[in-house]
Amino acid sequence: MAYTSRLVWVPAVAVLLVSINASHAAQGRARDPGVRGGPPAAGGPLPGLTAAELAAFEAGREDFEAVEGVGDGLGPRFNLDSCLGCHAQPAVGGTSPAVNPQFTLANAHGARNRVPYFVTPDGPVREARYKYKADGTRDGGVRAVFVISGRNDGTGNAAGCSIQQEDFEVQRRRGNVIFRVPTPTFGAGLIEQIPDETILANVTANGLRKSVLGIRGRPHRVRIDEGTTNINGNDGTIARFGWKAQNKSLLLFSGEAYNVEMGISNELFQTERDETQLCQYAPTPNDVTNHGGLTGVDYLSAIEKFAFFMRFLAPPAPSGDTPGGADSIARGKALFQSVGCSVCHTPALVTGNTAVAALRNQTVNLYSDLLLHNMGPALADDVAQAQAGPDEFRTAPLWGLGQRIFFLHDGRTRDLLQAVHAHRGGADRRFPPSEANGVVANFQRLSEAQKQDVLNFLRSL
Repeated sequence: MAYTSRLVWVPAVAVLLVSINASHAAQGRARDPGVRGGPPAAGGPLPGLTAAELAAFEAGREDFEAVEGVGDGLGPRFNLDSCLGCHAQPAVGGTSPAVNPQFTLANAHGARNRVPYFVTPDGPVREARYKYKADGTRDGGVRAVFVISGRNDGTGNAAGCSIQQEDFEVQRRRGNVIFRVPTPTFGAGLIEQIPDETILANVTANGLRKSVLGIRGRPHRVRIDEGTTNINGNDGTIARFGWKAQNKSLLLFSGEAYNVEMGISNELFQTERDETQLCQYAPTPNDVTNHGGLTGVDYLSAIEKFAFFMRFLAPPAPSGDTPGGADSIARGKALFQSVGCSVCHTPALVTGNTAVAALRNQTVNLYSDLLLHNMGPALADDVAQAQAGPDEFRTAPLWGLGQRIFFLHDGRTRDLLQAVHAHRGGADRRFPPSEANGVVANFQRLSEAQKQDVLNFLRSL
């Protein structure tokens, strides 16, 4: 019955959105042009890779697309059964797809999961976190959406496992649940190779303009203080991956995602997140180095292959004329800079002298400063990760934006214009105002035609 109601609701919303957009167009109001059509502008390897590097990329892509089963170590608690499930739009390595695979995965292969309220067939892939524990102390950790109980997928039979899902509805009523959607991994190897000194130099660049606009920003140096859970390295260098820049490297990102999102223990995270004995169908660490591998690639563990795939994944290619034409895009790019968007969404940074020639001294057109910024109460998720506060987020890279479907850390909107407006927020008793307020105010003062040029530029990326 619930599924039927969703099927009726989705087209109604689509018709309403089309009607609203048509009304806006008729009135000359700026509107999001929508997901850019055409073939995917990403998903292939970096140019200039050696044969060995390309082999590592291809092996990584194969594992990235692989579906895990109970016998492989899936679960006992998990969010999805493959990397591709989260990172599919517009190509492998991207973001949440238009059709949410979590919706059908809930009961696949006889599993006894309920579909939580935040998992819908046309919504984004989401992971859930609780803000606070029952004793009132901060939580913030990922709470897996599904369990393997009852699942028999051919690799293993979890009929004897009887653990239960989280009670998300109770936490919803308490206002204790927040969500995250997948971040794209295109061009991630280039981001990984940007030197700390380059990021730090950009902190002080355009200092006067930042001061006038109320923009600060700081790098996320993940230090492990006494009494703090060791969720990352403690070397004090700048972390740069994830919504709060909580991960330092692609290898750490891979190992954590494998363990947290799929429940696959590995060389970085050797213990299960849920050690219920009757639910362990791959009792040793599930995926580690294959010391009997016949080739160098065969020797690698899955998380190393994942890291190589993302490291050698090419950045998205922008469009020169879609949407709106080349002149509109050019005007929008100039306005993007003049209103101040580019102060945080830095158009380009440069990699250092790396060991991989294809990554060495490259211009990275990521449109991000990789810094943490206070984003105000409207966007605050009330989750602290390492030194990132409950209202702080990393400036999201904008490259590839033209072919993304869902926006903001929780995927709350498909509308790019709404995402821009969501950056605005005044202070409340807990959080300072958003650092983006001055920039959003400048954007609001543009004419509707100028706003449209900015939106066309963003969708061209």
